Amino acid sequence: MELLKTITQLIEMRQEGPYWDFKKEWYGKEKDEDQLIDIICMANNLVNRDAYIIIGIDEENDYSVHDVLHDNNRRNTQQLTDFLRDKGFAGDFRPVVTVEPLPYGNGVIDVIVIHNSLNTPFYLKKKYKGICQSNIYVRLQDSNTPRDKSADFHHVEYLWKKHFGMLLSPMEKVMLYLQHPENWEDSPSQKDKKYYKYDPAFLIEHNYEPEDGRNGYEYYLFAQVDPTPHWSNIRIYYYQTVLEDLGGVILDGGRYFTVMPDTDGITVTENSSWDISFKYLVKGGIKYLVHDFYYEDDGDEARHAHDEFENCILIFNDEDERTHFKKYVTEHWDSIKDYDDKIHIPYMREIPGYNMEAFRKKYKDVQILRRMLDVFRSDERKVAAIKKARKKSVVE
Repeated sequence: MELLKTITQLIEMRQEGPYWDFKKEWYGKEKDEDQLIDIICMANNLVNRDAYIIIGIDEENDYSVHDVLHDNNRRNTQQLTDFLRDKGFAGDFRPVVTVEPLPYGNGVIDVIVIHNSLNTPFYLKKKYKGICQSNIYVRLQDSNTPRDKSADFHHVEYLWKKHFGMLLSPMEKVMLYLQHPENWEDSPSQKDKKYYKYDPAFLIEHNYEPEDGRNGYEYYLFAQVDPTPHWSNIRIYYYQTVLEDLGGVILDGGRYFTVMPDTDGITVTENSSWDISFKYLVKGGIKYLVHDFYYEDDGDEARHAHDEFENCILIFNDEDERTHFKKYVTEHWDSIKDYDDKIHIPYMREIPGYNMEAFRKKYKDVQILRRMLDVFRSDERKVAAIKKARKKSVVE
């Protein structure tokens, strides 16, 4: 639906632009060269985003729909990927494309989505028909670079800067750098501080004395051999600027260190407050990246502590999944009995000043939610398979 909304807005503009183009019909075999250079130029767009070749829109007839359902030259994602695979791209980096059929007006249009990538510039190492080897072609406003020319120097420079992450903000850069712990070095001046060796302005550090004086328990601590709470602060710097200030947790008596997960909850009754709360991380988010960054698999104690920690929280693939899952739980909470069988709750000794039953309930609730998340994902895959089959039938 989001793609349809975007494409509708572009069509209603009634003009081509720096990341979109219109075609009345699919490229025939005699126009493979046109198709290839259009994809290359869109992949090398200068606005740093996904690009679209919208097929089935007749510019010369007031941008009306030219239904592609019976177009003999029509291609699906696999066919278009195969077309690109045997072209001689430099570095073997090829644009990633998908074909999305969309209902529009009184027919169906196809959208070739050229996905944004840091692997720019895309260019050929071997000539293909009129497309020259080593020439870099870009999309500039509503036009492509002529085939017998290469893009201007400053446009090529832009694409290489994008390739090396130089167009990213400091926060975007550090999120990229954290994915490569092997490129971080220990600071010679301070224990528990690391710097990124290719750009030492980026630092990450943690301490063992939380500034807020935190010393309490959380339910997930009791899954560890040593549940004693030890909290920390994690800071990420760019020069002297703090980019992120996160809470850290030292688990199992110092055998494993990670970030404190976020907290969310679900209301399944008419109460205004949460009936169920849970801790979570989102893949690709800053907390998950830090969580992954600090994990060193020793095959022993650290691995055990890491695995037990992850068994006590929810890890979502993205924010959309978290939102949809919460709705799913609300709609299916009546079937909780299907999920609460044989849940092992670790031993939790009585601690003065704490409601241990509340900890046990939180632990059990999260285990129920983890089981529900597995079923939710299975249902989502089934829905996705049905949608894929429907798309395929539309293409055929």
